Amino acid sequence: MAHAPVWLTYGFTYLAAAVIAVPIARALGLGAIIGYLAAGIAIGPWGLSLVSNVQDILHFAEFGVVLMLFLVGLELQPARLWSMRRPIFGLGSAQMLGCAALLWAAAWTFGLPWRVGLVGALGLALSSTAIALQVINERNLMRTDGGQKAFSILLFQDVAAIPILALLPLLGVAAADAAHPHAPQDLMAEAFKIVAVVVAIVLGGRWVLRPLLRWIARSKTPEIFTATSLFLVVGIAMLMLSVGLSMALGAFLAGVLLADSEYRRELETDIEPFKGLLLGLFFIAVGMSIDFGVILRQPLVMLGLLLGFLIVKALVIWLLARVTAMPYQERPVFTLMLAQGGEFAFVVFQAGATFGAIPPETASLLIGAVALSMLISPLLLALLDRVLLKRFATLKSAPQVREISEPQSAPVIIAGFGRYGQIVARLMLAQGVPATVLDHSVEMLEVAHTFGYRVFYGDATRANLLRMAGAEQARILVVAVDAPDQSIKIVQLAKKHFPHLQVVARARDVTHWHSLRDLGVTHVERELFESSLRTARTVLELTGLPPQEADRLTERFRAHNMALSNRMYEHHNDREAMIAVAKQGRAQLVEQMAKERQERMAAAEAGAGLPPDVPQAPKAP
Repeated sequence: MAHAPVWLTYGFTYLAAAVIAVPIARALGLGAIIGYLAAGIAIGPWGLSLVSNVQDILHFAEFGVVLMLFLVGLELQPARLWSMRRPIFGLGSAQMLGCAALLWAAAWTFGLPWRVGLVGALGLALSSTAIALQVINERNLMRTDGGQKAFSILLFQDVAAIPILALLPLLGVAAADAAHPHAPQDLMAEAFKIVAVVVAIVLGGRWVLRPLLRWIARSKTPEIFTATSLFLVVGIAMLMLSVGLSMALGAFLAGVLLADSEYRRELETDIEPFKGLLLGLFFIAVGMSIDFGVILRQPLVMLGLLLGFLIVKALVIWLLARVTAMPYQERPVFTLMLAQGGEFAFVVFQAGATFGAIPPETASLLIGAVALSMLISPLLLALLDRVLLKRFATLKSAPQVREISEPQSAPVIIAGFGRYGQIVARLMLAQGVPATVLDHSVEMLEVAHTFGYRVFYGDATRANLLRMAGAEQARILVVAVDAPDQSIKIVQLAKKHFPHLQVVARARDVTHWHSLRDLGVTHVERELFESSLRTARTVLELTGLPPQEADRLTERFRAHNMALSNRMYEHHNDREAMIAVAKQGRAQLVEQMAKERQERMAAAEAGAGLPPDVPQAPKAP
């Protein structure tokens, strides 16, 4: 009987472990990350020993982190990223320097050599991008103050990892580069290569990638577009790695450059499945990499090291949250997300041992401590949810956030309780029509609670939340959220899982209106259209027109604009044709109204045939 190839055996093992462990962890309320880590421990060298080449798997699975940062970059437009420059470099540097300084001082206190202490402090100061971003996504924290600041710190750490790795050869007493430093011209050449690669990615993203994606899209071959998406991420990762930069940082930069591209949603859809699988494989590899032999040989040392660096990092991060006036409800999750060690610490400590900056035994202890911190961090977060956050919710000064704990049955669901959704909800309440209102802003929920509205906390882009809100029994879904991208996601989710719902959506602008129409939404209201028409009618009255005439002209413009929008929609995928239709429509309206004015003036001069609400021109004395 022929034996199965190694890749098939390993693939079956990973998938079986994930399929068994993750649902169990979810059912216990522990989260998917803990399930993946437990699966890795079970099949690793210290479990059933089904997999041996852990490091190779870990290096391969790191690509999941790369894909995740590419998708994060797609959600951040360059202007928004530029607006975050202060928290990235301010908060990021404060976290790195603060944690590294205190950890270095602690190492010196315990008598460790300064080189060993410095390498250990720099590596332990890094946090897990994979775990932190997974927590942010699972809890929908990216739009919160804590989520934004956590992301800024993580992004700075990816940048800081580059000089840390460059420093290791200089710290290694056995490294040749320590005794023979690079010549200035060599350093200048390396710096020039790095700058050239970054500039090439920026310019390529602007002038090459978009035409390439447009050309590929015209081939109308979905699998080739998917291949192009992966090729793009892999190519940029290889380019960054060739000059010693972070693969994840390069992928993030590419994502940012394509954030305002018309192909952003398609890229997200194509890459998301690969990201999820590889990220799960990464967590499995982390679980397999935990060396329980080191832990068993020196359990007290490992316990002291683990608790020591977690406490030091937690104190620094909590202090930063307090200094920056972060809402105190967000501080515990923010602290725990960043207190654990990071996957890049594995690279730092392994490289440190290679260059002789730290002894191999010390490197094994540090790697074990980091892996254990990545294991217990999700457990602490789960414990936090069940114990501490419930206590916070009972404090008088805390906003009363009510999560949906049992299925709702109202016929109307309103997603978004901002300035738009409030009007809709108030009218429903006045007419006695039950409505389930969802909003993911804690501040807005506090306002709703103050005025006595029944609003639940949650992000309507989650299918399970919509189902709990009663989407299977409801008749109408009102999409009143501010962000167009979030609105599109909600509509897509509703069309896929709850096709019976009649969707009434708020459109921010014409582009958003076109996107909603593409999804089959016929009840779309442009948020400022009607109020702008009423303002224009008031201005016409103030210029001297009678109210009836102002009403008639405003209604004429309204009907014309809606008809023109429908004609433009037929050509919205052809920009030039759409612009031509818009110009033609505007010209027709101007011409028609000018003709009507001339007719009224002629009638006035003749003194006959005037409408009763149009005054005659005064006769000359």
